[in-house]
Amino acid sequence: MQFHIISIFPEYFNGPLSCGTLRIGQEKGAIKVNIINPRDFVSDGIVDDYQFGGGAGMVLKLEPILRAINSVRSEKSIIINFAPTGKLLTQGFVNELVKKNEIILICGRYKGIDERLCKLCPLEEISIGDYVFSGGEVAALILLETVTRLLPGVLGNIDSAEADSLQNGLLSAPIYTRPANFKNLSVPQVLLSGDHQAVARWRRKKAIESTLKKRPELLPEVNFSASDLDILLEVLNDKNA
Repeated sequence: MQFHIISIFPEYFNGPLSCGTLRIGQEKGAIKVNIINPRDFVSDGIVDDYQFGGGAGMVLKLEPILRAINSVRSEKSIIINFAPTGKLLTQGFVNELVKKNEIILICGRYKGIDERLCKLCPLEEISIGDYVFSGGEVAALILLETVTRLLPGVLGNIDSAEADSLQNGLLSAPIYTRPANFKNLSVPQVLLSGDHQAVARWRRKKAIESTLKKRPELLPEVNFSASDLDILLEVLNDKNA
């Protein structure tokens, strides 16, 4: 998969791209990452200007951004701009992006990008949450890693990704490792039983239980199986007991 990242701070990505999942993804050929600096598309290097109508804060100009996009854009490209007006980044959207071949990520700065960009260029607006940060670079890294880790060959065990929180709509079940008893806190006996079917059912129940308690707004989007009905009833009965 080809990623093109448009940023006026290309050095921001040096560290993250050299370690962990993103390093492995590149080494295995699952992803290619091309960083494009809009400053390279204007003779004076200036990519921002004052707001029309006054107001504090500079605005990224259209021309260098569009030139940067058009330098790599193809018919297969999906273009994403990170903005608070965008739809929230979810695992469901990430799962759809995994099917794409080429993604262009636009990293805004200052007060943002001239509003006319969305009229001149077909793009998706994405938000990573309702809080303020200085630029789209951090959002680009989040999306880059969420997609990369799902590509074939990147993770040593793809089942690990499939069991992660939110991958299938639910939070994950509690996890434990050695020792089995630590300061009088013991690992649930079912996890030591060797009964894989019982373990799977316990994990499913705990995932539903955790989601109901901590993130109930996620439940309407979950595709429950017929076998989940008994588990749901157990969880609700336990809650009301």
